[in-house]
Formats: sequence, C-alpha cells, structure tokens
Amino acid sequence: MRRAAALAGALWLVAAWPAAAELRVLASTTDLKSLVEAVGGGDVMVDSLVPAGADAEAFEPKLSDLARLRAATLIVRVGLGYDAWVDRLIRQAGDTRFFRGGAADVDASVGIPLLEVVGRGLEAQQSGHAHGAANPHYWLDPANADTITAMIAAGIGRVAPALAARVAANRLRFLTALAARTRDWQTRLAPYEGAAVIAYHSSWPYFARRFRLNIVGVIEPKPGIAPSPAHLARLVAAARDVRPRAVLHEPFEPVETARLVATRTGAPLVVLAPSVGSVSGTGDYIALLEHNVAALARALASAE
Repeated sequence: MRRAAALAGALWLVAAWPAAAELRVLASTTDLKSLVEAVGGGDVMVDSLVPAGADAEAFEPKLSDLARLRAATLIVRVGLGYDAWVDRLIRQAGDTRFFRGGAADVDASVGIPLLEVVGRGLEAQQSGHAHGAANPHYWLDPANADTITAMIAAGIGRVAPALAARVAANRLRFLTALAARTRDWQTRLAPYEGAAVIAYHSSWPYFARRFRLNIVGVIEPKPGIAPSPAHLARLVAAARDVRPRAVLHEPFEPVETARLVATRTGAPLVVLAPSVGSVSGTGDYIALLEHNVAALARALASAE
C-alpha cells in the first residue's frame, strides 16, 4: 500500500509540474525557493519541502516528500546541519545525483562567511536543534544572497546548460534590485547602530552584523532548548547593565517566555520573520527583509 501511495504521489507531482518549466527544482526551505525563483525565472518550477510558517529545524519529511524529490531535477539545501533531514530523504530515494557533491545537489552555504563556527561536525544533537558547524541562518544577511544565488545558478547550469545565460541575466537583475533595497534598509536602521537586543532563538547574528545591531543575550541556552528559570534570571540581571531596546521573537517560538523577558527588561517585543512566508506579507525574499527592517525600526524608535 505504501509503495502504491508513493507511486501515485509521484505521478500526480509529474502531472502537476507545468510543461512550460524546463527544470524542476526542490528547495528545502521557502527562502531558497524564493531565491531559486528569482534566478530561474519562468524556466524553472520550484517547490519547497518545508511549508511556509513551519520550523525548518524541527521538520520531519513525509512519504509524499520522497515522491517530490524523485520528481525533481535539482535539490537546493541550506546545509550546515540546518536541514540535515534532507540527507535522510535522499538516502531513501537512492538517487546518487542528489548525494552531497552530486550534479543535482546544491549546498547554498558553500562560500558563505560563517558566524559562530564551532569545532563539531554535522551530527544531530540528542535534543534541540543541530546548528552543525556554524550558525546556519545566513540568508538573513542580504549580502549573502550574492553567494547563494551564485551556487543556485551554477547548479542550474550543471543540469540544464542551455539555461545558463538567462539564469545569469536574471541573477544580475535580482542582485541589482536587492543592492538598492539593502542601501535603503541600512539607512533606515543607521540611527540605531549598536542597539542592544535580546533574541529568543539564535537566528539573527548575520542580520545583526549587516545592520550593526548588538545581540546581548539569547533566551534559549542552546538552539531548541527551553530556558530554565535560572537562565532567565541571569539573562534579565545581565540586561540591566546593557539596557536592551528590543526582544526579538519568532512566530513559532513560545511567546510567553519572550514576553516575560520583554516585561522585565522594559524592552518592546518585536515579531520578526525568520523565513519567507512565516508572517503575513513576507511572500518573497525581499519582502522578508523589508518586514524585518520595518518592524525592528518601529520597535527601536519606540524604545528611545
């Protein structure tokens, strides 16, 4: 029955891909899906394994996801242990093209200037989220889109050489538009350079580096681990000396703890979007960053 269901799912997916699309790409996350769409344009049909609004670090693939992988020509992953479940899915599919380093595999983290690099491999942790060898939330720095889209364009060029020129032109247009928006975002956040903030989850180092914010504390003691009362007490006590101006919260994290820290530190609670589609109005990569810059600028202005 399972085999029949998987076959039926694969046949449905093949039928669902538009005939006009020359290349079928499966991205692990909505952020990568948006960047593949920007680079590939009308020549690609892109789907995301993790649905909008879901926590990619806690995602568990389903049998239907295996069918989606088998129907794809190229897979694009975040890497760094963030979407380690992709490897399990690929092993189940048994297609060597998707293995790490294969022609149909794109690890978008290659070439990124990494933060929070540690001396451990990509093995899963016994609890919490595995951040692997470095912090994996690198797409939240718009400057890293240059490297990410270069990896995507190279992957498309490997599996569909005829698309290489159009993909390169699409990428240039996208990066030109993104650079203009980035200058605007930096101007809007410039008055708050060095502002101290507290994050619930360690999603924001790349964003903070780009926009010159100072993350002075993280509510989770380790990624995916709920804080103890003692940890919260130490965090709040330390915050008295630095006077944080915002507590950064993500929509799928427990809000009660973040609200408690905000109340005790006197900093406003601001909901930021860690991924495309995780809050209303963040339907693509540029909209994601626009939401975060606008929301943070309002919060920091209110804390003056």
